[in-house]
Amino acid sequence: MSTPTGFDELIHPSTRLSVVALLAATEWADFPFIRDSLSLSDSALSKQLHTLEEAEYLEIRKEGGGRKRRTKVRLTARGRTAFEGHVAALRAIVEGAGPAAAQQTAPEQQHAEASR
Repeated sequence: MSTPTGFDELIHPSTRLSVVALLAATEWADFPFIRDSLSLSDSALSKQLHTLEEAEYLEIRKEGGGRKRRTKVRLTARGRTAFEGHVAALRAIVEGAGPAAAQQTAPEQQHAEASR
């Protein structure tokens, strides 16, 4: 089986997929909300956000200063498109592995075995 169109290797690791899925449900999210929702350390989340920002999947905005500094994050249009494409690709993989797919391949396998 080939990789479906839209499958995104950058988003696919579970932590990044969780971050992007969380952000897809909102316009902007505060860093502590993301961290706590996904049970990540500050450093682990920062690393994932940086990777996604480099790919232009996220926009990170820092507001305020000193102890009141807040970091807000949102998906860019590119990030949202990549996420939606990745979800569609995952659905195609899952649907292709379901009972209907097994029934479709059974006659093909029987035909291949009969012609040996």
